[in-house]
Amino acid sequence: MRIPLYQVDAFTGRLFGGNPAAVCPLTEWLPETTMQAIAAENNLAETAFFVAQGEGYLLRWFTPTVEVELCGHATLASGYVVTRILSPDRRSVRFDTLKAGPLEVAREGDLLAMDFPAWPPEREPADPRILTALGKMPAESFVARGRTLAVYERAEDVAALRPDFAAMRRVPGANVIVTAPGDGDIDFISRYFAPNHGVDEDPVTGSAHCVLTPFWAGRLGKKQLQARQISARVGDLLCTLRGNRITLAGRAVLYLEGSITV
Repeated sequence: MRIPLYQVDAFTGRLFGGNPAAVCPLTEWLPETTMQAIAAENNLAETAFFVAQGEGYLLRWFTPTVEVELCGHATLASGYVVTRILSPDRRSVRFDTLKAGPLEVAREGDLLAMDFPAWPPEREPADPRILTALGKMPAESFVARGRTLAVYERAEDVAALRPDFAAMRRVPGANVIVTAPGDGDIDFISRYFAPNHGVDEDPVTGSAHCVLTPFWAGRLGKKQLQARQISARVGDLLCTLRGNRITLAGRAVLYLEGSITV
């Protein structure tokens, strides 16, 4: 069996930037073990698989080790594949997902805009073991949908973090969004660590901005924010808060087109 494979750099307008995602359009679902094995073989933060359903698609995402409830950059990459390659006359596409509900990706000029849920932080204390593993204590910390949100005073503090991933892996389910105010046109910056999901540092994380957007919108008193994830690859996102939903918009670039033999 030959399966189409596209690799797309998401949340960037240049090759080798942003977050690379693999996208595999399917005619029907493969066994979960096969999809997980393909994701492990691709060895990217996420591999997306989708199957046509009516006018839209069913969508799932796998890291090299687990299936995840929501992935932003691989959804953006999937939207790119549908609206720029498979059906270039389409302006938008709806994806239905197992755990995150319906998601829509629409073309807006050279941007792809995604309709995602907003996940405001909960006033629940973060696990001190996770904060210690970051190497520098944040000014504030919260929990948001099982994710730790660590807020620092300066972007330089976030850039300098060198987490102890071995210690973090000893805390079941530990994954951390670290963030600080930005400079100039950038409202806030972030990084994301998910060693228990097989990804020590994710280059650009759409789902993290489901937390970051309502947090910074409330902190800065504005609905639309320009965000930058300052991993080595760097990615940019335009984030808009719309009540209990958000719009995440970014660019994407095709890197590779081929096929998998299974």
